[in-house]
Amino acid sequence: MTDASIQPIPMSKTHGINTVGLFWFAVVVLTAIPVFWLGFVSLGKAWLTPEYSHGPLIPLISLYLFLRELRHAPAVDPAAPINRTPGIALILFGLLFGIFGNLVRIPDVVSYAFIFWVGGVVLTVMGWERGKKHQLPVLHLVFMLPLPTFVYLQFTVFLQGISSEVGVWFVKLVGIPVFLEGNVIDLGIMKLQVAEACSGLRYLFPILSFSYLFAILYRGPFWHKVVMFLAAAPITILMNSFRIAMIAVLVTHFGEGQAEGFLHWFEGWVIFGACIGILFLMAIALQRLTPNPLPIREAIDLDFDGFGEQARRFLAIDTSRGMIFAGVATAAISAAFVLTPPPPPVVPDRDAFALFPRHLGEWRGQSALLDIHTEQVLGASDYVNTTYIHPSSPATVNLFTAYYDKQTEGSGIHSPEVCLPVGGWEVFSIDPYDVSFPDTIYGDFTLNRAVIQKGLSKQLVYYWFEQRGRRMTNDYAAKVTVVYDSLTMGRTDGAMVRFVTPILEGESEDQADARMQSLMAEVLQRLPRFVPE
Repeated sequence: MTDASIQPIPMSKTHGINTVGLFWFAVVVLTAIPVFWLGFVSLGKAWLTPEYSHGPLIPLISLYLFLRELRHAPAVDPAAPINRTPGIALILFGLLFGIFGNLVRIPDVVSYAFIFWVGGVVLTVMGWERGKKHQLPVLHLVFMLPLPTFVYLQFTVFLQGISSEVGVWFVKLVGIPVFLEGNVIDLGIMKLQVAEACSGLRYLFPILSFSYLFAILYRGPFWHKVVMFLAAAPITILMNSFRIAMIAVLVTHFGEGQAEGFLHWFEGWVIFGACIGILFLMAIALQRLTPNPLPIREAIDLDFDGFGEQARRFLAIDTSRGMIFAGVATAAISAAFVLTPPPPPVVPDRDAFALFPRHLGEWRGQSALLDIHTEQVLGASDYVNTTYIHPSSPATVNLFTAYYDKQTEGSGIHSPEVCLPVGGWEVFSIDPYDVSFPDTIYGDFTLNRAVIQKGLSKQLVYYWFEQRGRRMTNDYAAKVTVVYDSLTMGRTDGAMVRFVTPILEGESEDQADARMQSLMAEVLQRLPRFVPE
């Protein structure tokens, strides 16, 4: 929609305030709120966690970047054509994408749709030629959004592994004997677990935001900016590993109290500040590589002059047919969304796992609860954790099943590959494996078969994802089916089913397989009552 061929719409101005333009801008903004409300609520919850507590600062930083760029924008030529069509299209895409997120009940999708919508508003207000130059502040808003849960867990495990390895390397440099099992650092006198909180993610997200900000504010060649942004992740991992090593050294010399409480928290903030300092030092070093280096206060442009005047320009926002069209379209789409809300999710009837039998044929079981921290990370609606023994069996078999009545609002299944390193277990092998239980509704299906090892101990693991009548081996594929079934069936429930048995010394894997499948034959006859098809 180009406004060059039409007469300007008269503006009602009072002391530089365009009330008509402000009215239609308010219509665009306020009527879009119901579409994105689910995402806003999810953001508020995420910002209360340590990993994303920096979130509320991101919109303020983006506003700063926008005003800074606006200060250098050329004056508007009233005779020049202003193409607002791309902005309107992006607004409509953001709204429809947000409605899709509401339909599948995934707040992350709604949050990302909001970023598209904000970009569309900027392009609509300013036009394509000017608005496209102000998209870096919009892109910066991505740093306020939480990662999808399954991606977050994969990142956590990856960073835990790297931090553990590098941290142990630092400890060995100072001559302290140390041994690493998975994410457990064995110092002899005690063992330190590199927990989820020590993965470095809670530093990585804000430092990535700072490096993005530095790259924009930095006055220098483009390749300098790229280096500064890309350096954020390795700097964070290296410094977090150093932090873990320092805790291990302090624990060795002064006791386990050094690994918890205020000192642990203080060490984290020291490392965070050190990472920011390293970014400044990088800026200085990169400036030294240029023919005419600038002082650091000039190399990083932190000037705030004239921002008040730029902010007042919002009060004189242009009235355009494009803005009016965007306002009417947004109001219509939002009204249709509010008046025809998505149907409530379908939660099938099921028995609670508290009723799952402890006696299965000749198998006798004993149940146990998970610790509070593990339960919180798991986030399951219900679970069973029972270890069974058979009179003729030389070893036990553990059944663990986590059930989720919804898998779209920050909770859901994740692969045992994420959890195994936490206890020091390493995956020796993992492959698809076909099993057959003709006397059950499951019949023939494929599961994941893994052999895990810790020291000299080996265990056999079966697991799969029970997803509304499907047995799946890939957690990413399971997420896709959740989206599809949410739209077509209204269901997002599902479970992860896992069996574990030790492989005894002198015992073959085939013998462990037979023991596992003997219990499975009993369990699968009863499981549909607790995990509905």
